[in-house]
Amino acid sequence: MAKTAIAYKEKMKEISVFSLICSCLYPETRKNLMGDFEDLDIKPINKRASGQSFEIILKPTSPVSDNTHCITTPPKRDISLEDIQKKLEAAEDRRKSQEAQVLQALAEKREHERDVLMKAMEENSNFSRMAEEKLQVKMEQIEENRQAYMAAIMDRLQEKERHAQEVRRNKELREEVTA
Repeated sequence: MAKTAIAYKEKMKEISVFSLICSCLYPETRKNLMGDFEDLDIKPINKRASGQSFEIILKPTSPVSDNTHCITTPPKRDISLEDIQKKLEAAEDRRKSQEAQVLQALAEKREHERDVLMKAMEENSNFSRMAEEKLQVKMEQIEENRQAYMAAIMDRLQEKERHAQEVRRNKELREEVTA
C-alpha cells in the first residue's frame, strides 16, 4: 500500500491543475482513486528510472454484470435470389456507367489531340506560307536592286563612252586647228 501511495503522489504531480483542484474539492473521490474499480485490478510494479509502472488486470465478468454489458448484434437478413439479382444488375449498371465515362473521357482526349494536331498543322502551314511570301518579296527586291544597279552601271558606262567620244572629238578638233 505504501508503494501505491508513493505512486499516487507522483501521479498527482503529473496531473493538470484542474484535476488537482477537483480532487481538493472532492476529497472522497481521491481516496478511492486507486484500486476500487469493479472490473479491473491495478497492481503497482517496482519503480524504474523512467517513472512508475502499473499492471492492469481485467477481472472476469460476473453473471450479473453480463446482462448490462451484453450487446446484441442485429439479426442478419435472409438474402433472396431477387436481392442478389438486383445487386448484380446494379453492379452491372455501375460497371457500364463507369465504362461509358472512361470511353467518353478517351474520346474527349482524342478530340483534344486531334484539335491540337490540326492547330499545329495550320500554324505550320501559315508559317510556311508567310516565310515563302517573305522570301518572294525579298527575291523581288533583290532583282529590282540588281536591275537598278545594272542600269546605273550601264548609264555610267554610256556616260564614260560619251565623254570619251567628246574627248576624242575635241582632240581631233585641236589637231585640225593646230594643223
